[in-house]
Amino acid sequence: MSEEPQKTKDEEVEEEKNNANLVEPKKTIEEVAEEYFNNWKRALADYDNLKKSIAREKVEMAQFARGMAAYEFASIYDNFKKAAAHLPEAGEDCEEYKKKIGQWAVGIDFIKKQFGETLKQLGLEEIKTAGEKFNPTWHEAAGEEMVEGVEPGLVLKEIEGGYKMGDKVVKAAKVIVSK
Repeated sequence: MSEEPQKTKDEEVEEEKNNANLVEPKKTIEEVAEEYFNNWKRALADYDNLKKSIAREKVEMAQFARGMAAYEFASIYDNFKKAAAHLPEAGEDCEEYKKKIGQWAVGIDFIKKQFGETLKQLGLEEIKTAGEKFNPTWHEAAGEEMVEGVEPGLVLKEIEGGYKMGDKVVKAAKVIVSK
């Protein structure tokens, strides 16, 4: 067995001085409470600043999203203005007028497709209606009709289209339902 060497009195005093330098002086209860209170106030201020920062970021993101959507729809609006400016006049001969109206209708159909594609890019989907089982989450019943050979609760026709983003309904489809 090895014995630790005995410390001299001077070595013990020196060791106590070193240990005393490592230990903080004792604080009163009031000082500890004030320190905790000040730390709590700092944490509360940090939390309030975080809430304000998040609120600002949400507003900025919403503005950015609206700006992007507006940009997408601006070109569609321009196309509608062009189509309206080129609406054929009825004063022309009948065959020429029918031809121009047909071309104009093709242009309007193109704008409709462009509009639909833009809505899809923004995440908006049409809600399926005719022939589907009535679902109060997606459909709003505008009326009921009795039709033989059709089971009750089926959507017969669409009055107004409905739209959703993911599983969230943006606008419910107004439909006529079978009795």
